[in-house]
Amino acid sequence: MTSLTTATPSRTYTSLSAAWIPLAALCLAFFVEMVDNTLLSIALPTIGRDLGGGTTALQWVTGAYSLTFGGLLLTAGSIADRFGRRRVLMIGLSAFGALSLLALFVSSTGELIVLRAALGVAAAAMAPITNSLVFRLFDDETLRMRAMTVMIIVGMSGFILGPLLGGTALAHVGWEWLLIVNAPIALIAGIGVRLGVAADRPDGLTHDALDVPGALLSIATIGLACWSLTSGVEHGWGSALTVASMVGTVVAAVAFVWHELRSSSPMLDVRVFTNGTVRGAAIAQVGTAVAMASVMFGLILHFQYAYGWSPVKAGLANLPIIVTMIVATPLSEWLAARFGHRIACLVGAFCLAGSMVGLAWGVEHGYAVIAVSMVVMTIGLRTVMTICAIALVGAMPENRTSIGTALNDTAQEVGTSLGTAVVGTLIAVLVTTQLPTGTWSNTLVESFFHGERITYAVLAVVVGLITTIGALTLTDSRATEG
Repeated sequence: MTSLTTATPSRTYTSLSAAWIPLAALCLAFFVEMVDNTLLSIALPTIGRDLGGGTTALQWVTGAYSLTFGGLLLTAGSIADRFGRRRVLMIGLSAFGALSLLALFVSSTGELIVLRAALGVAAAAMAPITNSLVFRLFDDETLRMRAMTVMIIVGMSGFILGPLLGGTALAHVGWEWLLIVNAPIALIAGIGVRLGVAADRPDGLTHDALDVPGALLSIATIGLACWSLTSGVEHGWGSALTVASMVGTVVAAVAFVWHELRSSSPMLDVRVFTNGTVRGAAIAQVGTAVAMASVMFGLILHFQYAYGWSPVKAGLANLPIIVTMIVATPLSEWLAARFGHRIACLVGAFCLAGSMVGLAWGVEHGYAVIAVSMVVMTIGLRTVMTICAIALVGAMPENRTSIGTALNDTAQEVGTSLGTAVVGTLIAVLVTTQLPTGTWSNTLVESFFHGERITYAVLAVVVGLITTIGALTLTDSRATEG
């Protein structure tokens, strides 16, 4: 192993413990951008009271981050594969930390939405690159896969821990500090990356020209798709704006595929989707993200509004997800080793759909039923997300690891935006577009429960179909570490 103090381009490590500085730094970078996905969700009622805004505005406080983050992941991965992964990550960390400090000056929901969108841009320069750099820390394939598993667990834990950390912090400080704290974390992560991760070797990068038209078309496709969902509630599904947005989504998607097929240096060679592993893993990741984001967004409203719980108590209510995320690893690995990727992911898909059914029934039957549904959902998430991430990245060429992880993360972020939009849309349609402050009337609570029942029933079908379709195209590989 090369000495940690010698910054040579060939630095690799022979064990996870030897690579603890760069691995911890990369995990911290991945954790902070993932926790920021959900950190403010617990503070939505507080933000609504302080800054004003209905369900649509609050939806965009979380959705704006996912929208720009998801829309730019492929572009960021493509840039990193060309100009250097560590360089792009350092730029992203610097921007993320600096932008987080601007929370001190936010005075309206509109300003907060703009800030969250900007943070999503910076985070897009971090997520796919942190995962890609993990592969470069090790020459041994088994160590690479083990490190990738650690990253996935950290990232998923960050997504789930957001409400708990946010709820605890809200008991002592203002919601603005939920963003400000990102600055020192980004600084620490940047120092660790600088010390422990070698600069990119030229032979590890692709020298194709940057596909700017492809980048713009991918951003337009994802952005318009997510906007269409919210526009349907705000302006009506038959309104000119909503219809135009939906048509624009289709046109942008077709134009993107057409351009990528014709380009000599495509940002994303869409022919990779002829590979069943790549195609299936990406589709299944959309389904898992829909499940996780919709449950996180929906239950935060459920606990704080319908139950009247404090932010801290609502955050603690997510503990079953956090604990299961950690302890389910042996079960997920056993499923993959015993039955293969395809069957293991089908079991995960069944767990996800079943948990949505459980929530549809459980919202009116107390927290215990909800907690059990959380556990079942997390087993499904842990199984499908980990297997699909490893399978997808492993199916990509060595000099396209950033675009491979970007594709994986893009699928998850599209699902996150879709899940958040579905819950926000259905609650707005079935319950109310303006969540009232103070104690809810019994009539409004009953209406909210009714809306949740329909929402989770719809999600059971959507999530079940998406993840099952994706799982069916995977291979029978029983690898869990490479």
